[in-house]
Amino acid sequence: METNDILTIESALKNTLFKDAQVIAGNGGLQRNVRWVHILEVLDIEALVHGNEMILSTGIGFTENVTSFVSYLNKLIEHNVSCLCLEMGQYLKFIPKEVIEIANTNNFPLIIFTKAVRFVDITQELHTLIINHHYSMLKNLERISREFYRLTLESQGTRNVLELLHSSTKYPIIYLPFQETPKFIPSLPLHKQNELLLFLNTRLPALDSNEDESVYSWKFNDDTLLIRPVGAMGQTWAYLCLVKNQEPTEYDFLLLDSASLSIAQDLLKTRYIEERQLHTENLWVNDLLNNRLKDELLIKTQLGQHYKSFNELEFCVCIIELQFLGNKKEEMIDSFSQSTGLHLSMIVRSIFKQHSFQPFITLQNTCLVILAINMLPAKQTRDTLHMKHRFNHILKEIENTINRKKTNKFEFCIGVGSSYTGLKNVHISYEEATKSLFLKPFYKSSIILYEELGVFQLLLNLQKESMLESYIANHIGPLIEEDRKKKSDLLRTLQAFVESNGSKKLAAEQLHIVRQSLYYRLDKIKELLGEDFMSSQNRLALQLAIQAYQFLNTSKL
Repeated sequence: METNDILTIESALKNTLFKDAQVIAGNGGLQRNVRWVHILEVLDIEALVHGNEMILSTGIGFTENVTSFVSYLNKLIEHNVSCLCLEMGQYLKFIPKEVIEIANTNNFPLIIFTKAVRFVDITQELHTLIINHHYSMLKNLERISREFYRLTLESQGTRNVLELLHSSTKYPIIYLPFQETPKFIPSLPLHKQNELLLFLNTRLPALDSNEDESVYSWKFNDDTLLIRPVGAMGQTWAYLCLVKNQEPTEYDFLLLDSASLSIAQDLLKTRYIEERQLHTENLWVNDLLNNRLKDELLIKTQLGQHYKSFNELEFCVCIIELQFLGNKKEEMIDSFSQSTGLHLSMIVRSIFKQHSFQPFITLQNTCLVILAINMLPAKQTRDTLHMKHRFNHILKEIENTINRKKTNKFEFCIGVGSSYTGLKNVHISYEEATKSLFLKPFYKSSIILYEELGVFQLLLNLQKESMLESYIANHIGPLIEEDRKKKSDLLRTLQAFVESNGSKKLAAEQLHIVRQSLYYRLDKIKELLGEDFMSSQNRLALQLAIQAYQFLNTSKL
């Protein structure tokens, strides 16, 4: 038996212990795998088998009872048992034709011993073969895995791993990297390649693309396709497929898994090197963000032939700010640009590109700043999905990926500026993204879009002119002073009353107080602000004043 060939019924029958055995039904299933051998005389087998077992029996449980025999056989077939071996003699004189018909219909091998045989000898012999095979398989797998790793240290590491995987399995290998041409090893006839790609391209999009470590098994005509996602850091970068015209074995799954991990390491190494080079090349992005490239000729010099197309496309700036936690916070901040920042940059770049954005990324302290250019033409963007919705999907994907990988070492917040065209406006979107991050104490969400800030857009711009404090004092100053002197809660009461559209019932419930207490507070507010404080004009002014106060005093409300 070869190292990568598990024990089959056909190979077991060649053992001398089966010299008096006859296959009387189910010849079509002789290639079934045998993972263990059981002596089973009871009829209730549900809890006693796992699948792929060879069952030995004397038939004592269903002697001269055809109905019990048929029921027993159907249970074995239902639980994916490999075959049934029966000893003819004291308990079993003949095999009913109904049983033979069921076995033939299901290609379920039915084997009889015409002479007495020691079941203990069969179990010992076959179990020794199975265990020895398993040991040899693991030893061979370890050897090939080491070779996979060694190949990733050489140039064209992925190609070398694919060729070794093919030579180790003797079956065709398909490698499907994202945004690159699929590779077939060895090359298959063109019509066969097209059929396989059509089938895979139909099924693969349904898989979770977030670094799933499962191996999928799909039937395609007479073949079985084993598919393993290849990726790292929460992202899938490619799919690895083994095309087999026989039933897959455990060895196939393990070898495919080992090859995919080695390819992922090679891809990660390549992307890490590319990412470092890109950060060096994209230093001009900092100048663009900070409006130091005011002359369009300077921008054109940096982008070369891409300037015209990029300058006409829609873009926005996104900032991912990380706040490190724990005792090693300073150490983690110092190493951000060399480790965490580059890893996060690779993840973010991959996600943006998958959604048809061209990202230019730069690191600033503990922030990742992304200039994201929408590569879809304006007409296509309108006809398919609005840029804002696509961008929200990207941000959620980034958020989910970071949450899976951060292991509580840092918190993060994402600020996003508005969309613009014309690269000379990049600094405007960057300023808006920065302002969005300033408001993170007000938002439970880790994603803040400048376009959705509402009145806070006005407050952020007024902040520079020192007008907010005066506005606050004119409209709600008496309440703030009363709360300071008497430790009352008038400002929070006003906020709840305004947010409830003047509903005393809802305001009392929000404040968790009885209505009599609310009435007393509202009378006091009228005394301080005037009887008409809830008129439509005054209500709008109060709402703005409360939000302005909240903006300047994040811990007060």
